[in-house]
Amino acid sequence: MKQTNFIGNGKKPDIEINKTTQEKFWQSPGFTFLLYLIFIMVSFQLYQGYQQVKQEEIPYSQFLEYVNNGQVAEAVVTDKVITGTLTLRDERTGKQRRFITVPLSWNPDLAESLEKKGVKFTVRQSNNYLANFFFNWVLPFGLLFFLWGAMAKRMGNMGRGFLNIGNKIHIHPDDAPKVTFDDVAGAEEAKQELKEIVNFLKDPSKIQKLGARMPKGVLMVGPPGTGKTLLARAVAGESDVPFFNISGSEFIEMFVGVGAARVRELFEQARKHAPCIIFIDEIDAIGRARGAGPVMGGHDEREQTLNQLLTEMDGFDSSTGVVVMAATNRPEILDKALLRAGRFDRQVLVDKPDLKDREAILKLYASKMQLADDVDLHVVAQRTPGFVGADLENICNEAAIQAIRQNHDKVTMRDFEAAIDRVIAGPEKKNRALNPEEKHRVAYHESGHALVAETVPTGEPVHKVSIIPRGVAALGYTLQLPVDEKFLSTEQELKDQIAILLGGRVAEELIFGDVSSGASNDLERASEIARSMITRLGMSKKLGPLTYGKHHQLQFLGGEDHEERNYSEETARIIDEECRELVEEGHARARNILTENRAALDALASTLEEKEVLDGEVVKEIIEKHSSDK
Repeated sequence: MKQTNFIGNGKKPDIEINKTTQEKFWQSPGFTFLLYLIFIMVSFQLYQGYQQVKQEEIPYSQFLEYVNNGQVAEAVVTDKVITGTLTLRDERTGKQRRFITVPLSWNPDLAESLEKKGVKFTVRQSNNYLANFFFNWVLPFGLLFFLWGAMAKRMGNMGRGFLNIGNKIHIHPDDAPKVTFDDVAGAEEAKQELKEIVNFLKDPSKIQKLGARMPKGVLMVGPPGTGKTLLARAVAGESDVPFFNISGSEFIEMFVGVGAARVRELFEQARKHAPCIIFIDEIDAIGRARGAGPVMGGHDEREQTLNQLLTEMDGFDSSTGVVVMAATNRPEILDKALLRAGRFDRQVLVDKPDLKDREAILKLYASKMQLADDVDLHVVAQRTPGFVGADLENICNEAAIQAIRQNHDKVTMRDFEAAIDRVIAGPEKKNRALNPEEKHRVAYHESGHALVAETVPTGEPVHKVSIIPRGVAALGYTLQLPVDEKFLSTEQELKDQIAILLGGRVAEELIFGDVSSGASNDLERASEIARSMITRLGMSKKLGPLTYGKHHQLQFLGGEDHEERNYSEETARIIDEECRELVEEGHARARNILTENRAALDALASTLEEKEVLDGEVVKEIIEKHSSDK
C-alpha cells in the first residue's frame, strides 16, 4: 500500500505515529501470528487426543496374549510404542478394534512370534513428534498463511502486512528542505490568495478579532502540471506547520468502510498536530458527484468516503488551525456539497502561465544549469505558449540532455530549440528519409504555409520552417512565434488563420495540379475554426449574433468539446453553407497570395528543399527579396 507522507516543519515528534492514533498490539501482524501459533498448538493437542480416543490402550501382556491367541491382524512396531488392529470387532460399531501399547523393552523374539502367527507387521523408527508437528502442521498452515497474505496484499494493495488496512505516517525530520513561495515561479494571483492562509495560520488572532473565521478549505483548480501540489507545500513551508499529504485514491480500498475510517483517522491526527495543513491531491477520486453512475445497493465505498469527508469538514472548528487543501483538474465532476460554503470556502485557480510567468519559470529551472551566452529565455518563453510548469521543466531537462548528446560544455540556444521541437513535434526521424518527389512536395507545402503567414495582415511571424520528419506522422512543420501574449481573436484574425492553414494545400494545387493527404490536419483545423465562428462566436451574417448547440467541455481547461444539437435541419443546412463559404474564402485568399508571389514561393521551396530547416529571418529575407524583384 502506498504510504502517505507527513512533513513536520514546525514540530519534531520522537515517535512514529499511525493514522489509527497509536498502533495497538492486537492490530499488529505479530498478534495475528501469535494467534496462529496458539491455534496450531491447540489443534495438535486435540488431534492427539482424538487419535488416542480412537485407539484402545491395552497392557503389553494383553498384547502378547492376543498374539499367542492369533487375535492380532496387523501391527506397527517401534521401540517405544506398538499400534495395530485386532481380529476382534467392536460390539457397538462392528469394526475391528484398534489398539496401542507400550513395550517394556525391545523384544527380538517378538518378530518371530508375529510371523509365526501370521500377523502382518511393520517395523519403524520412533515417531519424532516435533518433526511431525512441523511438517504436518506448521509448514502447511504457514504456507497457506503466507499465500493468503500475499494474495490479500496484491488485491488490496496492503503493503504493511496481512489484514492490516491502516495507513502509517512517517514523520520526516526537521532538516528536510522546506518549500517556500520563492521556489514557485509565476502564479502570482494564486500565491497572493494563499499568503492569506499563511497569515491566518501564523497569527489566527487577527481574523478572530474581527469576528471572522479562517477558511476551512481551499480548493486549487487548474490543468495538470501547473504547480498545485507545489503551492500546497509552499503554504506549509511558509507557515512552518505540519503538512499531511495524501492522494484521493489512497482512501479507496477493496474493503467497504476502509476509506471512511481513513478519513476519520486523518482528521483525528490533524487535530492533535494543529495548527497544520491537510492536503488531498486529486480529490476528484473520492469527491465525484454522488449518483453520477450505477452503484450497488444505493451506496458504494466511494460515496461512504465522501460522506465521511463532508461530515469531518463540518465537524471540526476552524479556530483550531486545521486547514484542508485539495487539488483537482476536474472541478466540474465534484459533488456540489463538497464545494458549498463552510467546506471548501475558497477556490484558487492555478491557470497556465502567461509569457511573463513562463519566463520566470524558465529562469528558476535554468538557474541550476550551465547556460551559454546566446541563450535567450524570453524567446524560449515565446516559443512555448500554453506550456505549464512541468512542460517547461521538461524542456530544460531535454535541452541539457541535447547538450550532452552534442558534447557541449554549456547548454546553448540551439539545444533549447531542439528540445522545444522534440516536445512539440516529436523526435527527429532521420532514418525515415523522404524520396525526392515527396521531399519536393513537402517543401512547397510548408513554403505555402510560411508565405501566407508572412503576407496576411494579422499573421504571426514565422520562426522556423522544417521538412525533417518528426514524431509519428509529421513530415514537416511551420512554426510561428507570437509577438505578444493574446487572449482574444478578432474575426479578421480567425479568417487569416484559415488562409494560413490552407496555404500548404493551395501550394500543392498550384505546383502539382493535385493535392495529397498531407493537408488532412490543416483541413480539420480550418473547419473547426469556421464552425466555431458560426455556431459559437456569432460571426455569421445569415444567422446573426446567436449561438447554436449546447457545448459540454469534457474536461476543465482543456479536453474534447461535445456539442448537443438544439437547432433545426434548416439551420444546420445554413451552418454548413456558412462554414463552407468561410473555408472557400480562405482558400481563395491563399491562392491569390501564392499566385501573386509565385517567385517567392519557388525560391523559398528550393532553399528549404536544399537546407531542410530555415529560420524565420531567412524566410523573411527570401520573401522580401523576390517580392521586390517582381
